Amino acid sequence: MSGGQKQRIAIARAIIKSPKILLLDEATSALDTNSERAVQEALELASMGRTTIVIAHRLSTIRNVNTIAVMQSGEVKELGSHDELIANDNGLYSSFVHLQQTKESMDSEEVDGTGSTSLMRQSSSHGMSKMLSTASRAITTLSMGNDEGNDNNTELKLPAPSFIRLLMLNAPEWKQALMGSFSAIVVGGIQPAYAYAMGSMVSIYFLKDHEEMKDQTRMYSLFFVGLALVSFLINIAQHYNFGVMGEYLTKRIRERMISKILTFEIGWFDSDENSSGAICSQLAQDANVVRSLVGDRMSLIIQTASAVLTACIMSLAIAWRLALVIIVVQPLIIICFYARRTLLKSMSKKSLQAQSECSKLAVEAVANLRTVTAFSSQDRILRLFDQEQEGPRKESIRQSWFAGLALGTSMSLLKCAWAFTFWYGGILMAEHRITSKALFQTFLILINTGRVIADAGSMTTDLAKGADAVTSVFSIIVRETEIDPDNTKGYKPEKLEGKVDIREIDFAYPSRPDVIIFKGFSLSIQPGKSTALVGQSGSGKSTIIGLIERFYDPLVGTVEIDGVDIKAYNLRALRKHIGLVSQEPTLFAGTIRENILYGTETATEEEIVSAARHANAHDFITSLKDGYDTWCGERGVQLSGGQKQRIAIARAILKNPTILLLDEATSALDSHSEMVVQEALDRVMVGRTSLVVAHRLSTIQNCDVITVLEKGVVLETGTHASLMSKGSTGTYFGLVTMQQGRNQHIDFA
Repeated sequence: MSGGQKQRIAIARAIIKSPKILLLDEATSALDTNSERAVQEALELASMGRTTIVIAHRLSTIRNVNTIAVMQSGEVKELGSHDELIANDNGLYSSFVHLQQTKESMDSEEVDGTGSTSLMRQSSSHGMSKMLSTASRAITTLSMGNDEGNDNNTELKLPAPSFIRLLMLNAPEWKQALMGSFSAIVVGGIQPAYAYAMGSMVSIYFLKDHEEMKDQTRMYSLFFVGLALVSFLINIAQHYNFGVMGEYLTKRIRERMISKILTFEIGWFDSDENSSGAICSQLAQDANVVRSLVGDRMSLIIQTASAVLTACIMSLAIAWRLALVIIVVQPLIIICFYARRTLLKSMSKKSLQAQSECSKLAVEAVANLRTVTAFSSQDRILRLFDQEQEGPRKESIRQSWFAGLALGTSMSLLKCAWAFTFWYGGILMAEHRITSKALFQTFLILINTGRVIADAGSMTTDLAKGADAVTSVFSIIVRETEIDPDNTKGYKPEKLEGKVDIREIDFAYPSRPDVIIFKGFSLSIQPGKSTALVGQSGSGKSTIIGLIERFYDPLVGTVEIDGVDIKAYNLRALRKHIGLVSQEPTLFAGTIRENILYGTETATEEEIVSAARHANAHDFITSLKDGYDTWCGERGVQLSGGQKQRIAIARAILKNPTILLLDEATSALDSHSEMVVQEALDRVMVGRTSLVVAHRLSTIQNCDVITVLEKGVVLETGTHASLMSKGSTGTYFGLVTMQQGRNQHIDFA
C-alpha cells in the first residue's frame, strides 16, 4: 500500500474505537490535497465531543482548534487561540505563519503551509454516533485497489534434498566427521560387549568353586570399569566432533540463507509466507533443527549399525540357533518404529507451519508494540496468539496419541519377544544344545540391540521435523532470485548521465496481480533536471521510484537509464549512483554516525558533519548527550520522525548520487526545518537527475518539470508557471487552488 493508504487505514482504526481522548500525530502528513481535505473534515467531526491532542506541521489543519500550544526545546512558549497568538507580531507562532508566507510569496498562489506546533482541543456537541458514521464514510469513500484474487498463489513444491547433499555442506569438517564416525562405531560396539559381560556375570554365580567365582567376578568387574572409562572418553569424542560439525553447519546455513534472502526481489517479501516473522523463524529454528539432524542422525545411524552388526556376529558365534530365532523377531520391532517415523513425518509439516504462524504474530506484535500499547490491544494480541497456538496444540495432541499407540505396540512386541526367547531357550537347554551361560549372553546381547533400535526409533520425531526443516532451508538456498542484484555479466557503470526513460510499461504488484497500476505508461526524466510527481495517494508515484530502483520489474515494457535497459545493469553497481530518501525513513539499530555512513564505503568525519549540516541535522545531533555516537535504537525508535528523516537525507547527501529519489522527503519536518532542508535539497539537486514525490506543492514549485498523475496516467506535464497558466481547466491548478482554499482562513496579518 502507499503511505497515504496506510495512514487512512490507521485513522479509520482510531475512529472506530470511539475514544474519549484522540491523539493525532501528523495524522494527515502522507495524504494528497484532495484526500487530506476529506480526511481532515472527518477528523474534525470525530474530534467533536472528546479531548483531542493534535501534533501538526501544517497550520491549515489546526486553524479551528480551541487552544494552540507552541513548544520549543521541551517548553511551552505560547498558549492561546489562533487569533490571540497571531496578534503578537513578535511571537513564535506568528513567526511560523510569516515564515510560510515568505516561502509562498514567490508565487501568487497560496499553497500548503507548515509549522511546528502542538495543539490541544476540547469541544462538545450532540449526535456523536451520526458524526462518527459520517467520519467513517468520509474515510472509506477514499478508494483503493482491493486485494481480491490473492488467494490464487501457487506454492512451489520442492523435493526434499538428499542427506548426502546436506552432508556436502559439512565437507570442510571431514576430519571431525572421520573422528566422530570412528567414535560412534566404538560406542556401538560397547553395548554388545557390555551385554556379553553381563550374561557371563549371571552364569558366574552358578559356579561351585568359590575361588573361581571370586576370580571371575574380579575380572569382569575390572572389565566393566574399563568399559566405563572407554565409554566416557569415546562418548566425549563422538559428541564433540559431531557437535563441531553441527555448529559449523548451522553457521554456514544461516550465512547462505541470509546472503540469499538479501538477493531476493522485493516482490518475494510481499508474500505472507515470507514475512519478517516467518523468515526469522526459519533462520533461528530451522538451521538448528538441521544441525541436530546431521549430528544426531549420523551418530545414530553409525552407532546403531555398529551395535547391530557386532551383536549379530557375537550372538551367532555363541548360540546360532537361539540367535537366529531372536533375529527373526527383531524386524517386527523395526517395522513398528518405521511406521511410526513415516506417520510423524507426514504430520510434522502441518505442525511446523502452525508454529510459524505463531512466530509471525509475535514478531509483528513486538515490532508494532507502540501501536499495540496505544490501542490497549494486549488482550487482543494474546487472544489471537492463543488462537494461533490452538492448531499446534491439537496437532501435538494428535501426534502424541499416534506416537503413544505406536510406542506401546513396539514395547509389547519387545516383551513378547522376550517371552518367546526364554521359551525357546529353555527347549534348547533341555536338549543340551546350549548352556545357561550361552542363553543369557545371547539373550542380553540381542535384546540390548533391540533397545538400541528402540532408542533410534524414538528419534524419529526429531528426524521427521528435521527433514521438513531441510526442505525449508534448501527452498531458500537453491532458489534463484527473479531480479539478480549482482549479475556478473551486468554492466557496471563508472559514471551515469542520469537520463531515465520509462517506455510503455504495464505493471501490477506481484502480491496483487489483478490490480493494474500502470497500463502502457511512459515517462521521460531528463538528466540533470528535477522532476516532480504529484497526484492523489495510490496514483503510482512511489511505484515509479520502485521501478527506477528495480525493486520490481514491469510486466510489459522497459525502464531505461542512459539508454540502457535497467535489466542489463549490475544492480549493485547501478544503485551506488542512486540515492533514495523514502516517505518512511529507515534507520538501523546503531549510532547516528553509522546510519549516516550506511551505503557509503568511506567518508571522513568532516564529510559526515557537512552532510548533516546540509540536512539541518547537525544542530540537533550535537545537542544530544553522545552527539554522533547517540544510539538510534531499533528502527530509530529513540528519535522523532523529523530527526529520522533528516538523518536519512544526510545519508543520501553523503552518498552524492547521480540520480536522487525523494519520496515525501520533507513530509515530517516543521516549517523552519523544511525551509532549510529544502534549500539544501535544492542545492544537492543541481547538476543531477532528481525525482521528487510530494504532496506539499510548495516544495516542488522550483522543479524543472512537474508531472501530474492520476490512476497511473499522466494528466499534465510542465513547469509550475505553465501548469498554473492553464487556469481552472488544469488539474494542477485545481490542486493548488484546493490548498489555497484550505489556507485562506489563516490570517496572515
